[in-house]
Parts: sequence; C-alpha cells; structure tokens
Amino acid sequence: MKYNVVVIGGGIVGLSTAYQLLKKKPGLKLALVEKETVICKHQTGNNSGVIHSGLYYKPGSLKAKNCINGYDMLLNFCKEEGVPYELCGKVVVATDDFQKPLLENLYNRGLENGLDQISKLSIEELKEIEPHVNGIAAIKVPYTGIIDYTAVAEKYAEKIRAFGGEIFLGEKVNDIKEINKISVIETNKQNLEADLVINCGGLYSDKLARKTSEDVDLKIIPFRGEYFKLKPEKEYLVKHLIYPVPDPNFPFLGVHFTRMINGGIEAGPNAVLAFRREGYKKSQIHLGELMESLMWPGFQKVAMKYWRTGFGEMYRSFSKAAFTKALQKLIPEIQENDLVDGGAGVRAQACDRTGGLLDDFAIFESEQAINVCNAPSPAATSSLSIGNTVSDLALKRI
Repeated sequence: MKYNVVVIGGGIVGLSTAYQLLKKKPGLKLALVEKETVICKHQTGNNSGVIHSGLYYKPGSLKAKNCINGYDMLLNFCKEEGVPYELCGKVVVATDDFQKPLLENLYNRGLENGLDQISKLSIEELKEIEPHVNGIAAIKVPYTGIIDYTAVAEKYAEKIRAFGGEIFLGEKVNDIKEINKISVIETNKQNLEADLVINCGGLYSDKLARKTSEDVDLKIIPFRGEYFKLKPEKEYLVKHLIYPVPDPNFPFLGVHFTRMINGGIEAGPNAVLAFRREGYKKSQIHLGELMESLMWPGFQKVAMKYWRTGFGEMYRSFSKAAFTKALQKLIPEIQENDLVDGGAGVRAQACDRTGGLLDDFAIFESEQAINVCNAPSPAATSSLSIGNTVSDLALKRI
C-alpha cells in the first residue's frame, strides 16, 4: 500500500503529528503504525499526567517554545473535545538554604518564559495553602494542571480516523528501506510504501532513525521512574502538586507529590537505569539492551559524573525507607506505612556520545525521514505544538 506519509509510533507525539498533518492537508494519504495492540502503552500511558507550564526550560529552547505553545493548544483542544482536566497549580519548595538561589533562578526563568502569574511565597503563605509542607521558601505556579494523556491521545486517534487516516496496531517495524526514492516500511504483517517516514518511536526512536540515516550519533538510555501512592486516608496532606527544587545539572525533577485527575496521589518518581528499554520492573532484563546502554561512551561519562546521584536513586529503588525519607523532606508527616506500591514509567532519554543527556527535544531530518529522537517530558503537554512543528517540516517535503 502506498502512502504520502507513514508515521511510526502510537504514542501521543506520533498521534498528534498525524492529526496535525491531516488537519492541515485533508485528503493526505497517511498511515500510522504501532507495534502494540493498543495506543499509548509506554511513555504516554505511564506518565504522571501533569500539564506542565514551561517553568523549567531554557528560554528559547525547543522545550520552552513547544511547552508554552502546546499548553494553550492542549487546553483549547480539551475544551473543544470535552477531555477533563484541572488547573490545580503547584508549589516548588526549597527545603535547604543552598536551594534558595536555585529557586530564585527558577522563578526568573519562569518570568522569562512568560509565566507572569507565578509568585514567591513566604513560609507563612506556603503554610496557608499547604499546611503540611516543610519549606523555607517556595514559588506558586498556578498554570500547572492534571489530565489523563491517554484520553487526549485517544481523541487524536479519533480525529485521524475521521480525516481518513489509517492506524495499524500490532505492527512492529522491522526495517525501512529506500527503493527508487520511495521508503518501504517492512512490518511483521505487511509492507507499506511512503514518500516520507516520520519516526516517533520513543524508546526505540534511535534504532528506527539508524534505519534511515548513518548520521545518528545518540543513544536512547531508558530511565525507569517508580511511584508509590498515598493511602486514601493520607491524601489530605497534599492540596496542590508539590515539587522540590530540581538539580539544574540533572534532567529529572526529583521525587514529588502529584494529584491524579482520576483520583489519588502519587509520590515519586525516582530515576534509575532500566535494564531493558521497556523495563517497568526490576526483574525485566534484556541483556543486549542493557549492554548497549552500559557500553555507550556517553552513558559511561554520565555515570562517572553522576555516580553519587545514581547510587542514591538506585538505593531508593530498593529501599522503601530511603524513598520515604526523601519524601519527608517535603512532608515530614509521611510515614513508610502511608505508601502503597504504585506504577512505573520508563523515560526515553537521549544521550550523545560525549556524555551529555540531551536537555532539549531533538528533531532531525534525513533524506527518507523526519526523526523525533528526544521527546521526554514535557512532550505530552507539548504534543500539539510538536506535531505542528513536525507537520510543517513534512509538508515542505511532500
């Protein structure tokens, strides 16, 4: 079957890209292929459901631009399509003196990114809105919200089908070849021909990109984030989303408390190396994929640089007491028996050869394809904006 565009990946970024393409060019012959039998089984379906404001990201970066633009696009889409969400707001809390200048930098970055409704909180003001939180300084971010991103993505899928696009589930892409300037996408069920391939393969985006270009010099390193949930009788301890001041050198936000749109409160996540790309449990190991991560020169440099942080994260993964202690920095009343096992997600974090964990989205073009090779958080919030960006690149080539 011949198509103008074949999108690989049925997560929220792949679906939003396909939707934006068909919205801009109705009648486009488009197919989306997903190896699982359902959409959004991996990053999209296992994240914490936060609508991010754009607070953390370097002004002018792809993350900042797409998060801020995508935020408004997402809220408008949800209003039009009746997808529930809540702008509950969040507080970012400093618990040690050394965090105060980092919090000040975060506040200024938020203002630079156009978040003029954020505000500094005194200790008294923090206690008024979050009486159980321990902190010596804080900022309030009223823009932040909660949502079910799988519900959003299912609406994208509805729109794709309504525009005449096709979605093939249970079809793993085994190879991509170029024959007479036409891309042939070989799946486990059929061959598809396309003028252009768009790779939104998430945890396998680097491997797919290498099938279309020899110039891919990055590796997806999978980091598992594990959560606990608060027992229902302890949910009164959390009113907003509650975050620590993040380490500016490490692309993770630290353990925090997240209210969920369908009820309940999650506590976490940590960030540990997953032993396979889709390793949601400690027991899930793929020796080949693990060795790929461990042998990648960039990861080895990251491990050398952040070994103390990595050891702490790994220790918390195996010690509920240590995990609880990290949470107690924010809410001292939390006890180990207040936590029950939650879920886990795996973040597809791109790492370059020189030891950098990519801090920005990475989208690059080859002769055959457009590859989205680093789209971790806030990609779900930014999905419509990323889809808009990628679809513009695609329409120039079709």
